[in-house]
Amino acid sequence: MLQQFLQDFGYFALFLGTFFEGETILVLAGFLAFRGYMDINAVVATAFFGSYAGDQLWYYLGRHKGRQILSRKPRWQAMGDRALAHIRRHPDIWVLSFRFVYGLRTVMPVAIGLSGYPPLRYLILNGIGALIWALALGFAAFHFGAVLEGMLGNLKRYELMVLGGLLAIGGLLWLRRRLRNNGRKA
Repeated sequence: MLQQFLQDFGYFALFLGTFFEGETILVLAGFLAFRGYMDINAVVATAFFGSYAGDQLWYYLGRHKGRQILSRKPRWQAMGDRALAHIRRHPDIWVLSFRFVYGLRTVMPVAIGLSGYPPLRYLILNGIGALIWALALGFAAFHFGAVLEGMLGNLKRYELMVLGGLLAIGGLLWLRRRLRNNGRKA
């Protein structure tokens, strides 16, 4: 049942997850690839395209409506202002690496677009950054499965527990972020 679901919707869900955020779903997909439910090369390719497409969209929205987007939430405005300061000092480094900094995944491309960063340069460097991110995180999660199996033996009997644990961690991170954001509104 899980295998059929993943064959039907797994890569689409991975694309959407990496389009909007990505870390947790890519780690889960890398682990599922280790277990044989997904193909690691397809996982990395899908994560690359999802991440790349999402960041390109946010960049272009930032170029055309950046201040409006950031002003919707005070936290985004503050993060955007800090991001702009970083971008002005080391623009290329931030374009290559922002997706590795937790919490900046959506705001940073908007700020980069707002900063006037050249579109062609962003297209190229964002692609390089997305590729490095998808390869590093996807294969790290894949090999994490191998390490777990080496420590625990046959993972088949622990499979649902490990998947549940990964989903629980992702859910807790999401909940923590939501609670933190709601606490700032009050």
